[in-house]
Amino acid sequence: MSTFSQHNFKGEKALIRVDFNVPLDDKYNITDDTRIKAAVPTIKKILNDGGSVILMSHLGRPKDGPTDKYSLKHLIKHISELLGGTTVLFANDCIGEQAYVTAGMLKPGEVLLLENLRFYKEEEKGDKAFAEKLSKLGDVYVNDAFGTAHRAHASTAVIAEYFPKDKRMFGLLMENEVASAEKVLHESKTPFTAIIGGAKVSDKILIIENLLEKATDIIIGGGMAYTFMKAQGGKIGKSLCEEDRLGTASELLKKAEAKGVRIHLPSDSTIADKFDANAETAASPSNAIPDGWMGLDIGVMACDQFSNVIKHSKTILWNGPMGVFEMEKFQHGTKTVAEAVVAATQSGAFSLVGGGDSVAAVNQFGFADKVSYVSTGGGAMLEYFEGKTLPGIAAIKG
Repeated sequence: MSTFSQHNFKGEKALIRVDFNVPLDDKYNITDDTRIKAAVPTIKKILNDGGSVILMSHLGRPKDGPTDKYSLKHLIKHISELLGGTTVLFANDCIGEQAYVTAGMLKPGEVLLLENLRFYKEEEKGDKAFAEKLSKLGDVYVNDAFGTAHRAHASTAVIAEYFPKDKRMFGLLMENEVASAEKVLHESKTPFTAIIGGAKVSDKILIIENLLEKATDIIIGGGMAYTFMKAQGGKIGKSLCEEDRLGTASELLKKAEAKGVRIHLPSDSTIADKFDANAETAASPSNAIPDGWMGLDIGVMACDQFSNVIKHSKTILWNGPMGVFEMEKFQHGTKTVAEAVVAATQSGAFSLVGGGDSVAAVNQFGFADKVSYVSTGGGAMLEYFEGKTLPGIAAIKG
């Protein structure tokens, strides 16, 4: 494996696997270009070296081959703008004659975008023949798609074997993602606080178990907190609860106690009479919520309690919101936690925010540039912290 920063791409065609799976509105306008922006430094470095760039990505989940809705052609104009007006050529297929001819004629400084990889079923199957066809388009393979690093797809993992070790590498985004994740998992300073939120315990069991080996404190918020409350005999009204995970929640609390890891559950909640932006709200202890009411955010005392823990931390991992932050009445908890993470970062802590909803929250509150690192890979980041080997990373390192 070669390192991207030290490699000189002069005269080379770099085939880059990017993650341009961005949300589009019904007029095909990009509504969030975070993932495209994240790949720009990698593309620019290659062009500045005197190389040319061939971009490949998936978009959405096309079921039946090519469809206009999932065509990457909708992104050309915006990619060109983000690259300072560089012309972006487009191949209406990711393999086949047009792709090969256009790639073959690329001159230094030029950019070619290939059509959606998932128009071929072979991509998700990790088909070797398909990966080999893709590999013929470039001299060097650069994986800069952390968001798909947990998938053993043709373009993210299999393709690397068709390039010699010094011609396959991570891009700058992937280098940063891996370095930030490893800093938290293997070089964390204590106190190390993991903030885990979201709706379901079942989605986060493995990450909590793995973090019991590393963290000193684990803060649990969001809908999943009520499964823990009920497991301890609390009354949670009609709050979200995974009845089949009550035993798991009790087990996790016992394991944490045995390892000396402090688990922090919200002492109080902002409750509502229905799941609605205009619902009636009240404050309640989290373990004594009246019948017919549901917890939709952590309460005032929990905000103080969690902020205090966070502000004394040296390493912070945040995955998942504290409440239904999309609704204004229930965003106070998530915003307070975000503010505490920012304050800790300013005092020298290393903070990593990962997972779709927490990333959306720090972006919404304008804090993205005030934490140490915001990960672009939701599922990939989760699996990394669950202790799994990610095929996209193993393929480059192998």
